[in-house]
Amino acid sequence: MENVLTVVDKKMVSLIKENELEDLIKPLQHEILLFDSFVAGTANIKDETVFRELKKGDTLRLIREPDNKFDENAILVIDTKNRKLGYIPEKDNIVFARLMDAGKYLTAKTESVDLHSSFRKINIGIYLVDY
Repeated sequence: MENVLTVVDKKMVSLIKENELEDLIKPLQHEILLFDSFVAGTANIKDETVFRELKKGDTLRLIREPDNKFDENAILVIDTKNRKLGYIPEKDNIVFARLMDAGKYLTAKTESVDLHSSFRKINIGIYLVDY
C-alpha cells in the first residue's frame, strides 16, 4: 500500500484550511502538573511593567537557552507578550531541559505573585502539555 493522502471528509479539510492547526488541537490537549517552583533572576529584570501586569493563573512560556553561558540547562520564562521574567532555577531545571530537548512542550502558570520594593517572588507550576 502506498502512502497516499485520502480525503475522507471534505468538511474536515475545509475546517483545517480555515483555522490555525493549534486552534484545532487545543481541545485535545491537557496539562499535567510536574512541579512547583519559582522564577529565578527577577531582580535582574529592568522592565517593572511585566511584573505589575502579572497575575495568578497567567500562562507563561518556557524557552530553552542551551547556549546560556551560566547554565547549559537554562530555561527562560516569558509572558504571553514575550517579555522576560527570569529563569527556572538552576537547581530545578535539568529534568525539564531534557524533556524540552526531547521535543516535549512545557509551559508554566503563575500560582502567586508577591512584589516588594526590592524583591519579586513569582511562584509557578510547571506543566507538561500532552495531546
